[in-house]
Amino acid sequence: MPAAPEDDFGIHCQLEELLEQRGMTLTRLSVLVGVSIVSLSVLKNDRAKAIRYSTLRAICDALDCDVGDLLGISSRS
Repeated sequence: MPAAPEDDFGIHCQLEELLEQRGMTLTRLSVLVGVSIVSLSVLKNDRAKAIRYSTLRAICDALDCDVGDLLGISSRS
C-alpha cells in the first residue's frame, strides 16, 4: 500500500454533510461553538491536522451528533 500524502491522515470530517442535514451554516456553528469560521472551514475541508477535544465536544453538542458522526475513516486510496 503506498504511503499517504503528508497531509492525508486517512480521516474525513463530515462537517459539511452534517451542516447540510441540519440546515445550519458555518457562521451559525461558529457562533454556537465559539470557534472562528476560518478554523471550522479548515476542519470542514479536511485540512485540519488536529482538533481540541473541547472543540470536538462543542461541535458535537451544537450539531447533536456523536464523534463518529463527525469524523470517519477516509475512503480515499
